[in-house]
Amino acid sequence: MFIADWNDIKNGKLTDVYFLRTKKILDVRKINKRVVVEFIVKSLPQEYNWGVFSGLSECLEILSGIEGVDVWAVPEGTFFGIDEPVMMIEGKYGDFGIYETALLGFLCHASGIATKAARCKFYARGKPVYSFGARRIYPAIAPMVERNAYLGGCDGVACVKSAEYLDIEPIGTIPHALILLIGDTVKATQAFDEIIEPRIKRIALIDTFSDEKFEAINVAQGLKGKLFGVRLDTPASRRGDFSKILAEVRWELDIRGYNDVKIIVSGGIDEYKIRELGPYVDGFGVGTSISNAPVLDFAMDIVEIDGEPVSKRGKLSGRKKLLRCPQCFKRMVIYHKYEIPLCSHCGVKMDDILQKWIAGGRIVKQLPDVNKSREYVLKQMEVFSEL
Repeated sequence: MFIADWNDIKNGKLTDVYFLRTKKILDVRKINKRVVVEFIVKSLPQEYNWGVFSGLSECLEILSGIEGVDVWAVPEGTFFGIDEPVMMIEGKYGDFGIYETALLGFLCHASGIATKAARCKFYARGKPVYSFGARRIYPAIAPMVERNAYLGGCDGVACVKSAEYLDIEPIGTIPHALILLIGDTVKATQAFDEIIEPRIKRIALIDTFSDEKFEAINVAQGLKGKLFGVRLDTPASRRGDFSKILAEVRWELDIRGYNDVKIIVSGGIDEYKIRELGPYVDGFGVGTSISNAPVLDFAMDIVEIDGEPVSKRGKLSGRKKLLRCPQCFKRMVIYHKYEIPLCSHCGVKMDDILQKWIAGGRIVKQLPDVNKSREYVLKQMEVFSEL
């Protein structure tokens, strides 16, 4: 397959060529100054007010073992805004400069996925969101994509290998193919119930042959109390007013005593559809909008050379602290020599949330388990009132 292995990345082959030419020039001129670089985004995708930081684990892996390099970063799952330094590296430029392309790739892609997942989970208002996007991406990167979807707040993933990496049970119902091959929705759901382990929830797909309302009634009656939920993956050409269809399904189930049967939707779902359909739905399967999420446009820039503040035009020179109030999560950026102030809103001392992960090329702090990072994301959502 057309993929690079980890050795290619570590050996600097996954780099833009001008960094190799820069290294060659600096080597010939015997220039290898100690620098501080920072990673920030100057703008977020349209309608985004914050991003979720991820990709740190890969960055630490590539930077560990480089003598004299120090790395600071916020923990994975941290919410951040534009012009806020979320990662800093200090070291001899010639020792790590060729990794800029790879480092940005790790952060831009992973953070973009985690952010989109968090936006979906935010609008789900506590209802489950599942990542169904493995079929929309190059298979080799499915575990990376779904790890970040899970970290960003998704409650489960469909891809088997991704679930293995996360040490969770993969989430899934039945495909249209099973119903088409058996020839009947109820019989296909009954076959699932007879053959698949009882611990797997019985969720019927109800948009293959007939009207969703009648299929919902039929499978609920056919499974005799075993049905956990119904899933609607209704094609766009048949949806019409999808909210009305969902309300109708809910009504027909409820008046027959199936109040506990959940309604799950998938197909073309994003954070805006989640907000629209939320009153009628108990869970969401999200595919393309998470797996094809917009990247967050990070840049890596020098802000200090041999202890002196310096930067290109449009950037603030000097190493910085990223402060956050421990109560209201208000953030601000200050020059690293300044005193840490009190939060203007809460009156408590703010925290510098840039933590040291690598000292002298050695990893000194371990990343938390991905479940802890996911809990961290969900906790931060509690203090945000808008996306």
